[in-house]
Amino acid sequence: FQVKSENKKTIWNTEEVPEGSEFDDTWDPREKPEYEISFKQHVGTEDVFFGMTGKDPSTACCEDIVIKIKLPETKYSDITLDIQDKVLDLRTPKKKLLLHLPYPVNSKEGRARFLSEEEILEVTLRVSRKLDFLNFS
Repeated sequence: FQVKSENKKTIWNTEEVPEGSEFDDTWDPREKPEYEISFKQHVGTEDVFFGMTGKDPSTACCEDIVIKIKLPETKYSDITLDIQDKVLDLRTPKKKLLLHLPYPVNSKEGRARFLSEEEILEVTLRVSRKLDFLNFS
């Protein structure tokens, strides 16, 4: 098995490099914050009482990913957040989180809010799947 490359001097194809690997920095001394990933589903009475839409409790039927990141002793102005289709990159002066997301997301439709009393950053991202029209029609 041989892979053809456009440039003979390259040692791998761009398809072989995982998305988000350019953010990996093993020499960064900042610690990784605690985080929690949960999935959110929009359901109505037709789902709860009648099961008409065919949704089930699996992550395949969820529309959003909610990520809660604990950032003690952090101010809102110190947070840098970069979201791409498959990667969440969070940086503060003391913490760094590079998170490869379980599903591709629509990076333009996400929202984040900082709960200052709990010192938690809550990021909600819309899942982007190619066959969503089958699950949610």
